[in-house]
Amino acid sequence: MTNCMVKQRTIEKEVSLTGVGLHTGKEVTIVFKPAPENFGYAFERVDLEGNPIIEADANFVVNTQRGTNLEKRGVKIQTSEHVLAALVGMEIDNCLIQLNASEPPIMDGSSKFFVEAIEKAGIVEQEAPREEYVVREVISYTDEESGSEITVIPADEYQVTTMVDFGTKVLGTQNASLKHLSDFKDEISDARTFSFLHELEMLLENGLIKGGDLNNAIVYVDKELSPETMEKLRHAFKKEQISVKPNGILDNLTLHYPNEAARHKLLDVVGDLALVGTRIRGKVIANKPGHFVNTQFAKKLSKLIKIEKRNKIPKFNLSAPPIKDVNEIMAMLPHRPPFLLVDKILELSENHVVGLKNVTMNEPFFVGHFPGAPVMPGVLIVEAMAQTGGILALSTVPDPENYLTFFMKINNVKFKQQVNPGDTLVFKLDLITPIRRGIVHMMGNAYANDKLVTEAELMAQIVKTKNE
Repeated sequence: MTNCMVKQRTIEKEVSLTGVGLHTGKEVTIVFKPAPENFGYAFERVDLEGNPIIEADANFVVNTQRGTNLEKRGVKIQTSEHVLAALVGMEIDNCLIQLNASEPPIMDGSSKFFVEAIEKAGIVEQEAPREEYVVREVISYTDEESGSEITVIPADEYQVTTMVDFGTKVLGTQNASLKHLSDFKDEISDARTFSFLHELEMLLENGLIKGGDLNNAIVYVDKELSPETMEKLRHAFKKEQISVKPNGILDNLTLHYPNEAARHKLLDVVGDLALVGTRIRGKVIANKPGHFVNTQFAKKLSKLIKIEKRNKIPKFNLSAPPIKDVNEIMAMLPHRPPFLLVDKILELSENHVVGLKNVTMNEPFFVGHFPGAPVMPGVLIVEAMAQTGGILALSTVPDPENYLTFFMKINNVKFKQQVNPGDTLVFKLDLITPIRRGIVHMMGNAYANDKLVTEAELMAQIVKTKNE
């Protein structure tokens, strides 16, 4: 995870759109509203009692038939992906999306109208930095059943490539790429949804497409069009006449791009991966993407990000010249070998300190602490942490040599990993509250081998010695 220098953004004022829901056929109004920092995206159902809110989170995905559908405590949001793609594509970090039905309006089957609405609302920068998940290794998810696969690889910015292959004559292999998010509006947002005639027949028979007309779905004719189907389509779409164009799509629509299908699949990937909840810095390569594989990948990625956040290891420059070397430490701390447990101080400010200890086999405690399998005693890790904190405490007085620091309280100590000879221990202590009356309250973390080994909340008091 990284806090990039880019600030979070939301919209300036609320903006609304009205249209028809694809699956319900009912008129629906969507309102985009500004949201505070670190809010992310969430949907609010204003048509239900208590205005329940569903966060745009991969863990709320319940099914992916004909769209990405979310559910939380029985409250549903259908086909969320085109709206979320517009927000990501316009680089909005925080937004509340109000709906007076279970699904947003389908509009023309793309994200274009949502992008235009966001532009109309205006975009404002917030104070907090945007958080980004920096991809450092290849992460992938494969759906064995469909052969769909999504992979993300390291890259300097968020990029997406989609490859689709439906194995039909009318729609063979197509690719689409988004190299910069800033190109989303012009190159991807107006790519419309599509379906095949065989799918459409089934949906019509089951009465599942109510808001669909030929203006919001490209229909690829992948089979012979029988007179009965022709009649059904005319009736469903309220058209006098229906025919198939030479390029194999039903008339009434002209493709925006020869690879509009691949571009729309890319739009879906962007929308579905918004459910990860964190910006991604990496290149996504999606082979035969679909809502199921997209959202499974989003779940996997969000899990990895949570684990990384939990085990967040700060990066320290261990080779930088120390702020204080061991002699300067001894000038401040009363401890002496073998009880001096800090070798150098790497960072020191008014409210934090970073110290380092090289653990060697020569430590006196290894002689008796599991000599056959030497492990540094946990209590000594806490002591070393406290000595590092003592440097922070004593740096607040002009004559540190005349003070001692005493423990008052240790809380919430957790030992997570062993420390062995050869390890380099790095201690980071941050003040929880400002130092008052010589009382220092700190959160301490100890790291080794890029892992958190110990954490503890420490309280100590600095006391002036009487023998001045």
